[in-house]
Amino acid sequence: MRKIVVASSGASGVNLGLKTLKLLPQDIEKHYVMSQNAQTVLDKEMHNVTTHENDNIAASISSGSFGVDGMIIAPCSMNTLAKIACGISDNLVTRCAAVMIKEQKKLLLAPREMPFSAIALENMQKLATLGVIIAPPVMAYYSEQQTLDEMENFVIGKWFDLLGIENNLYKRWE
Repeated sequence: MRKIVVASSGASGVNLGLKTLKLLPQDIEKHYVMSQNAQTVLDKEMHNVTTHENDNIAASISSGSFGVDGMIIAPCSMNTLAKIACGISDNLVTRCAAVMIKEQKKLLLAPREMPFSAIALENMQKLATLGVIIAPPVMAYYSEQQTLDEMENFVIGKWFDLLGIENNLYKRWE
């Protein structure tokens, strides 16, 4: 069974991380790291998910031997992105990201700020050079989304494509 970690850093856009978690196929073992506010929503709305406290750096998912296949950080704050770019592993999210990089597993970051500062772009470029996927939640118009739900499905579907997770969450280019 594939293992995927979804994490949410920062408050704005946490719904995308939670929706990503919800839309992952049932045959994937799911792990989630979140802020306290995201924990409240998760406890009320999600099932079949192993949750981890962000300050528990010894959690199973922090070890390369646990065998996580990929990780999505959605949303990814500029603080978290900068820590990852500098190799700082001071919480579970950044530790898991460091493990993904050292194990050469897929790590996808969905930065949520706009516009990007030169510092943020430099950090993204550094991470992209290491093989990290930088995929902000950017809409495309060819799939003819009509609602916010369809726009979110498009973004999440593209993220799943990048991680090799089959999906039919959006209308593909014909």
